[in-house]
Amino acid sequence: MLIGYARVSKDKDQDTAPQLHALQAAGVERVFTESASGGQWDRPELHRLLDQLRPGDVLVVWKLDRLTRSLKDLLHLMDRLRAQDVGFRSLTEAVDTTTPAGRMMMQMVGAFAEFEREMIRERTRAGLDAAREQGRVGGRRPKLTTPQQDEVVRGVQEGRYTVTEAARLFGVALELER
Repeated sequence: MLIGYARVSKDKDQDTAPQLHALQAAGVERVFTESASGGQWDRPELHRLLDQLRPGDVLVVWKLDRLTRSLKDLLHLMDRLRAQDVGFRSLTEAVDTTTPAGRMMMQMVGAFAEFEREMIRERTRAGLDAAREQGRVGGRRPKLTTPQQDEVVRGVQEGRYTVTEAARLFGVALELER
């Protein structure tokens, strides 16, 4: 069975009509539509669709970015579909995992994505190492200076104010460990 997914962002001026028309022309029998950001994973209609898929079904979308905007999520979805013995077809990009060429294309996309992730990790690691060599430390700067931190601890220990009062006085969140 061909099952379609059509998505638009939450903007009021967007319409799923062009997607629905293309999906119907491709022979899709059932379509799940949604109005949500493609960058979010929490999309109820997408999850309903994924739960409805059975072995031999084919998930059809108008364009890849209608399914997700994240390559990581796309690869996760492709793995899930493959595990369920479900095919995938994108009408615009001409990707069809029910054919040998389509499966090869998705494997190449996956290989490039893995390469890209490794390159990002390498660059990040090199950048952090270079920053450490220059004496910089990552992370958020403390909200309070060391003398302010010492004053808070002393003030609470001496009973001048409670932990809650100290947090409010210095404009910080409660942190009971120290």
